[in-house]
Amino acid sequence: MIAFSDEMPEAMRSRVTQMGIDHQALFAPLTKKTTRLRADAVEGILSDAARVALSGRPGPVHVGLPVGLSAEESTGPAVPMAGADMVPGADPALLQQAVARLEAAERPVLAVGLGAVQAGVGDKVRALAEKFGLPVVLTPMAKGMVQEDHPCYAGVLFHALSNMVGETHSQADLVIAVGYDPVEFNFEAWMPQAPLLNLDIVDADIDRTEYPDVVDVTGDISASLDALLGAGGMKKQWDLEALARRRAAMFAKMAPDNERLGPTKVLSILRDVLPEEGIMACDVGAHTHLIGQLWRTPAPKRQLMTNGWSTMGFGIPAAIAAKLCRPDVPVCAVVGDGGFLMTVGELATAVRYKVPVVILLLTDNDLALIRIKQEKKGNPIYGTPVRPEGAIGGDNMFGVPVRSVRDADALRQALTEAFASDGPTIVEAIVDSREYDGLVLKKDKD
Repeated sequence: MIAFSDEMPEAMRSRVTQMGIDHQALFAPLTKKTTRLRADAVEGILSDAARVALSGRPGPVHVGLPVGLSAEESTGPAVPMAGADMVPGADPALLQQAVARLEAAERPVLAVGLGAVQAGVGDKVRALAEKFGLPVVLTPMAKGMVQEDHPCYAGVLFHALSNMVGETHSQADLVIAVGYDPVEFNFEAWMPQAPLLNLDIVDADIDRTEYPDVVDVTGDISASLDALLGAGGMKKQWDLEALARRRAAMFAKMAPDNERLGPTKVLSILRDVLPEEGIMACDVGAHTHLIGQLWRTPAPKRQLMTNGWSTMGFGIPAAIAAKLCRPDVPVCAVVGDGGFLMTVGELATAVRYKVPVVILLLTDNDLALIRIKQEKKGNPIYGTPVRPEGAIGGDNMFGVPVRSVRDADALRQALTEAFASDGPTIVEAIVDSREYDGLVLKKDKD
């Protein structure tokens, strides 16, 4: 993404003036690069911005537009728009070392991250896991790379019941990281004391004093996986039947309580109603941790979450954007009442553009993650109730109809009708947040 913002003209940058914000400083920690447009280098600056945004780990570039620049004539040379830098293959000597490490290990585990999604290597990850019988753990933004019913699937790091996922990866004598981006979760927070084999386009970001045995196979991820797929040897010493039992036990703990309408029941009904090709974007909150582990994701990019900055307020605009990009598939957002209150004004955009997106609102009147952390520390509950009780509003917001439900049958009917609507719709499920308490914020390792 290239993001443009209006900036002060040069003469006013050192002055005290109304709305005088240093956008270069503001965007520096949020972007891969921040720069400023000049009349003598318009095409060159924009071409470089595109190259930086697309190369390596993709990300945003900020370009400032000084006030008055649009009245000037561009005098710079013509520069063709750049594409992404090509990623070369890894050093052959490192590839040989990687193969040797894999062949010598008894219980390697695959840790798959966002970079693997961007590289489109899902088939090769699954092929490697199947050839050697390797458990696969995913970061939340890599959901869909390996399906939840795959015999090698071990679960998602950092999200609900991650302590049960840890029962598997804690046994590993080698971690093979494939496109692992620590913007989601640092290696040290979950990795056992084992060597790391890092397949990525950049070196691993890891404490080398705590984990000194790291082999960085830096280069084209797909080609590196091809090398590992050519390794010899039999299946490794993992007990995949035991893995299946752990996986089944984990999902059993997240099974809905049929006596009440809790978050797990709401998500299970939504999963039934939303077609396999549908896209679900979720906001940040306790429900995000539950979605990360519970939500069946048949392919990458069908479940969208923010797990880098982890910002509340992501869900609704992400769903609107997804529907605008993919008008042919059903799209919904799952948001808590806290995040909903932060971005309710986004509904005006959905109305203006007539975007038929479904907003599933989980109203529990509780900032549950913060409350749980307060209680774990033995502190009194402070500042986390959103309101005493009840629904979040009336039957209409910004022209978007709202249907509040309190039982499973009503929820299923409301969702079915909402997905058939030709405009945005809010389905509000009144739930009890206490269901989260036994499922989220578990330790990934002891």
